[in-house]
Amino acid sequence: MNLAQRALERLTDWPDLTAGLASCGTGRALRSPHNEIVHFHTDHEADLHLTSGAIQRISGDLAESTAIRMVPGSRWVTVHLDCDADVDLLLSLVSMALQAHQTWPHSGNSPSSCNFHHVTVLSRDREGVGG
Repeated sequence: MNLAQRALERLTDWPDLTAGLASCGTGRALRSPHNEIVHFHTDHEADLHLTSGAIQRISGDLAESTAIRMVPGSRWVTVHLDCDADVDLLLSLVSMALQAHQTWPHSGNSPSSCNFHHVTVLSRDREGVGG
């Protein structure tokens, strides 16, 4: 079982999340009653939907993590799943996202675009090679 499958399996047991197809058309998604929260696109990456306020509160921590990629202006962050600690990080961020979306004004629709195809995630053991 790959890391994305392991994270998806653990999260599908959470009572506030429902599994389905990702609205972007690629992979599986988990959604709360209000929004899509996480998309699993590949065996090693997931896009997580946070609120703008949540991103602002933890942007420094997100920027320091080698597992996180952000697209300026996007409320989605990409989590590269390269080890068990990355799965734990994703689960913590999903918990934060659920809490943030409970108090965020709901449009009834998920954001139009996650980060899939907007972020290139390289394996950590290859980052910095040749450049």
